[in-house]
Amino acid sequence: MEKLRSTVENVLTRSRARSAALTECVDERDLLAQHSPLMSPLIWDLAHIGNQEELWLVRDVGGREAVRQDIDELYDAFKHSRSSRPSLPLLSPEEARSYVATVREKVWDVLSASPLDGRRLERDGFAFGMVAQHEQQHDETMLATHQLRRGPAVLHAPAAPRAQIRAQGEVIIGGGEFSMGTTLDPWALDNERPAHSRYVSAFAIDIAPVTNAQYVEFIADGGYERPELWSERGWAHRQDEGLRAPQFWDRDADGTWWRRAFGVTAPVRPDQPVVHVCFYEAEAYARWAGKRLPTEAEWEKAARFDPSTRTVRKYPWGESEPTEAHANLGQRHLEPADVGAYPIGASALGVQQLIGDVWEWTSSDFEPYPGFEPFPYAEYSEVFLRGDYKVLRGGSFGTDEVACRGTFRNWDHPIRRQIFSGFRCARDVQGV
Repeated sequence: MEKLRSTVENVLTRSRARSAALTECVDERDLLAQHSPLMSPLIWDLAHIGNQEELWLVRDVGGREAVRQDIDELYDAFKHSRSSRPSLPLLSPEEARSYVATVREKVWDVLSASPLDGRRLERDGFAFGMVAQHEQQHDETMLATHQLRRGPAVLHAPAAPRAQIRAQGEVIIGGGEFSMGTTLDPWALDNERPAHSRYVSAFAIDIAPVTNAQYVEFIADGGYERPELWSERGWAHRQDEGLRAPQFWDRDADGTWWRRAFGVTAPVRPDQPVVHVCFYEAEAYARWAGKRLPTEAEWEKAARFDPSTRTVRKYPWGESEPTEAHANLGQRHLEPADVGAYPIGASALGVQQLIGDVWEWTSSDFEPYPGFEPFPYAEYSEVFLRGDYKVLRGGSFGTDEVACRGTFRNWDHPIRRQIFSGFRCARDVQGV
């Protein structure tokens, strides 16, 4: 149990350090501002992180007295839309920082006293892992808010790695069953559960995500002007929003494409996965390329299935936790790495960069697995199931490893592109 306790301490410390870095690099005006109606003020996210930690770890697991019960409704994500949050009587930056620090001090006491066993919520430290994942998910949301923020750069990181190998072409994956989802991973969230057998027909999937250079070819070939490439809903959205290129892209008089990222504008790197495209853009590109988007089950089989053992892995490369040699995760870089940058992170089937860099759109709607049970609260997954959401897989450069594995499911509306979203293509294969 002491090893588990140390793991919990490490993931909670890492998440809090990131939250602090994302909120201490800007002044009070920026913390309170709403940089997009799609996003909360940064200071709302910070206090919400503390409130969720208080609710689950201090009050529920610890059975301790409430720190600030008076703000529960204020920081309930389902009580107030993101666009309305700036008008709420939010905690000031000083108050929010003091609040989350007080909560965390109590959590350390709860962790020391917890047996990390017993009822399901506490078994294997699940509640602590859930809270760490929640904080890291909001940290990625805050990172997306920084991308939408106007002004000079305040976040800095080394450039993402260049390619080590060529990562082109596709892999053909034979038809058959595999075990999708998980029952054994102690920190897996409810929508990843339970493990179940899934049959997938033979298909081919791209070895790497679609790159900027490939996407520029789509634009140059009139991809945004050809309605036959788009679904009816997608074309209507393209017209309504005037989409002409990925978000944050601009082209100069010489025809060079530039991308603004976290306050810095630079020429588009051709070999990086394209990022900040919505589902409809990904779908149109795939049709232009004579392919389609993979289903969620195809993506997971490509990522986890080992044909030599007929078993599945936690990560594409195996069971070992990600390192900087495996994948571009954890805001280590503020951009995707070139395709071919992480050869040791390949799956058993030879597919590259399935974890990190960009969230990958799939063609699948967000649906429950057979035997799904909401746990420990319906608002995490159940209220979104069967809605207007498409599944994304794999994580991005802004995703922490605690919230990223081969079974992890993300979802969003098909129009969203402020998230760090890209894609890879697939196609049907006959007779394999």
